[in-house]
Amino acid sequence: MGVGCSKVSLCFWPSNLKTHMITNSSEMESAELAALPSFRVYSLDELREATCGFSKENIVSEHGAKAPNVVYKGQLVDDDRWIAVKRFNRSAWPDTRQFLDEAKSVGMLRSERLANLIGCCSEGNERLLVAQFMPHETLSKHLFHWENQPLKWAFRLRVALYLAQALDYCSSKGRALYHDLHAYRVLFDQDGNPRLSCFGLMKNSRDGKSYSTNLAFTPPEYLRTGRVTAESVVYSFGTILLDLLSGKHIPPSHALDLIRGKNYAMLTDSCLEGHFSNDDGTELVRIATRCLQYEARDRPSAKSLVIALASLQKETEVASYILLGVNKETNSSTQITKLSPLGEACSRVDLAAIHDILEKLGYNDHARIAQGLSFQMWSNHMQETINCRKRGDSAFGAKDFTTAIHYYTQFIEAGALACPIVFVRRCLCYLMNNKPQEALGDAMQAQVISPDCCSTLYLQAAALYSLGMDKDARETLEDGFLIEAKTKQEELKM
Repeated sequence: MGVGCSKVSLCFWPSNLKTHMITNSSEMESAELAALPSFRVYSLDELREATCGFSKENIVSEHGAKAPNVVYKGQLVDDDRWIAVKRFNRSAWPDTRQFLDEAKSVGMLRSERLANLIGCCSEGNERLLVAQFMPHETLSKHLFHWENQPLKWAFRLRVALYLAQALDYCSSKGRALYHDLHAYRVLFDQDGNPRLSCFGLMKNSRDGKSYSTNLAFTPPEYLRTGRVTAESVVYSFGTILLDLLSGKHIPPSHALDLIRGKNYAMLTDSCLEGHFSNDDGTELVRIATRCLQYEARDRPSAKSLVIALASLQKETEVASYILLGVNKETNSSTQITKLSPLGEACSRVDLAAIHDILEKLGYNDHARIAQGLSFQMWSNHMQETINCRKRGDSAFGAKDFTTAIHYYTQFIEAGALACPIVFVRRCLCYLMNNKPQEALGDAMQAQVISPDCCSTLYLQAAALYSLGMDKDARETLEDGFLIEAKTKQEELKM
């Protein structure tokens, strides 16, 4: 759903009838990207505090003695944003300037197919990267170490497509090299969508020498030259296609032997038997084979992989979190990094706090409306209508909510001026009088008048919580947060 309209229609359309289409750059995703902070350099103290002193309990991935680069989950104190912090081996980046330049270059990228880089830190011997936190773990976990159910065929195809789109995006931005691409580098966000970790876009040296996986999975040209190329990345993508097809980490040489012998049964995941057509399986094998060609020049480009994989997609109307088998409800709050005081009060349905905030805001957050009211004051025939609003405001301030409803209703029925704040205030009055359905109608009407106002969505959420529609309330809070974050981002650019 786009951020400009409510999660709930006036007839309360059931949530399970909503359509979730696969899209490369939906309005919601664009709003999420706009809400991301600009890349910045963090202090070591900030990241130490965010990760509770780099506590062992906060470690979310670890690579062992040969590549002891640890990733921590953290939460920034200044905006409550959940982050992933990668702490490098002290010898990985001896050149501070090179590290900062690389990080800033990768930090310029912004895509809904990436776990985006939002900052870094370089103090003394410390080298750290800061990225968006992805709550639903890695492809490796869901593919090789699943507990409840294996990954569905339709979702495996979606993972392949989204990963190809990520590589194509990076290539279009001049970052075609990705180091050590494997199933641990594919992460799942709060909506269950696959994303490529931005950490692999960093290289440890100017000449691109960075590869640490098992030699059986290493591109042949890397073994000859020690260099990563764009074609090497496509080779590694081919190994992930094998992972998705087989549910196992099969060395490419062995897989190619099975393919040449047309022994597809040993190559495909037995858990998927009967869940996909032979044609689809054959086509995915064909694409993987092209990626794994010995000669780099014979491999396809990322763009051609996107085209080939797009035609294979299944169940495109089903949301990723459903196919992945995770509960989006428990993770929707991860998308909301920090609500404004009004959003926070609405999330708790703290009506007294909402009243205090609306009183302090007055009509200032709608300067356009305030100017309209001032203009109308010059017309004598409008004076009584304006007085109704003033009487309503006076009753609202005195917490006489029944009287406020009476005067606000007179103002609205006069129909002379569409004022969203009056609807927002009457919404709260209805909530105070235990009339959540009427409150929801007012909040939605306010949004129709002013679609870019986050407060209308926050009040909708409070009404939805009061109606017991918690899932829709949480989603509406998210939409309000995205609008507010986008507005702030635009203000910073001015």
